[in-house]
Amino acid sequence: MRISTITLAAAGLLSLSAQAAPLMSADWATQACAYWNTNPALTTELAERWAKNDGGRGHKIIHMYRTDCGEASKVEMTISTKGGKTTCVYAGKIQHAELDYDMDYLMHAETKRWKEMGAGEYGPMRAMMFGRLKFDGPKGEAMKVMGPFEQFLLIPGKVPGEDACPK
Repeated sequence: MRISTITLAAAGLLSLSAQAAPLMSADWATQACAYWNTNPALTTELAERWAKNDGGRGHKIIHMYRTDCGEASKVEMTISTKGGKTTCVYAGKIQHAELDYDMDYLMHAETKRWKEMGAGEYGPMRAMMFGRLKFDGPKGEAMKVMGPFEQFLLIPGKVPGEDACPK
C-alpha cells in the first residue's frame, strides 16, 4: 500500500511539471531562459559577435510576443555577457519598457509561425523575408549571427507552450 501511495504522489508531481504554460507567457519565458543557458550556440557563439553591442549596459534586451495575442502580452529576456558567455539572466514580464533598437530587439509573429519556426520548418532568413517574423532591432547585427538566431527561433519547439494567449 505504501508503494502505491508513493507512486501516485510521484505521478501527480510529474503531471504538474509536464503542464506547459501558454507560449510567450512569463512562465514560459522563464523556461525559455533556462533553455537558452543550456544551448552552446546561444551562450558561446553570441558572446563575441553579438553581445558587445550593449551600449555599455552589460546586457541586451529582447521583447517578444504572439501577434494574435496582442502587444500587451509581450515578455522580455535580458541577456548578459559574463565570463565570455551570453547568459539569460532574466525572463518574464517586461522590466525595460523602452528598447534601444540600436542594440535591443522586438520580435513578434502569429502563434502558428512561432510553432513553425520552433519546429525548424524554416529559419530566420525565410521568416523575415516572407514577413512571418516581424522584427525591430539592429538587422545588420542579426544577419551576422544567423546560426545562433536560428537556435533562438527553435526555442518555441524546445520549450512547450500552450496555445491559450498569456494573461
